[in-house]
Amino acid sequence: MHQDVERILLTEEEVAGTIQKLADRLNADYQDKEVLCVCVLKGSVIVYSDLVRKFTFPVTFDFLIASSYESSSVSSHILKIKKDLETDIKGKHVLIIEDIIDTGHTLFHLKNELLKREPASLKICTLLDKPSRREDPMEADYVGAVIPNEFVVGCGLDYDGRYRQFPYVGVLKRECYEK
Repeated sequence: MHQDVERILLTEEEVAGTIQKLADRLNADYQDKEVLCVCVLKGSVIVYSDLVRKFTFPVTFDFLIASSYESSSVSSHILKIKKDLETDIKGKHVLIIEDIIDTGHTLFHLKNELLKREPASLKICTLLDKPSRREDPMEADYVGAVIPNEFVVGCGLDYDGRYRQFPYVGVLKRECYEK
């Protein structure tokens, strides 16, 4: 455990098991479909790569950068799309893969934007869900684990760009983000 982590919320083994359970559900639901898997960079890249390697249905990849956080632990309430999809999603089955749903701001606005592009279906899969912080009406179709209102890092989750590489989900010490 890193010295900035107060405690581990999900061990590396628990994360791997959670990802496998998500993959099993998605494999059953999408067994006869080709799916465009969308990675919301940067945070989701680790969950995304771990998850898509377990898929048994045909997939294509695309990436976007969208955020409502700017070097802060508090949401700015403003969606910024810094890199859009390169794929035309009209008529395609789209699966957005996220690391966490917190306030719901980013995904609420992102989902509405992507629905305007007329996909055949649009589903959201997240490793972690923090419903106690929800401010926008956003629910994922596939949730790995519901977590309490703690500031977590690891498995792609960061604070100011750091801690993403941890193989576990840990609670960051308050003194690291309350300066």
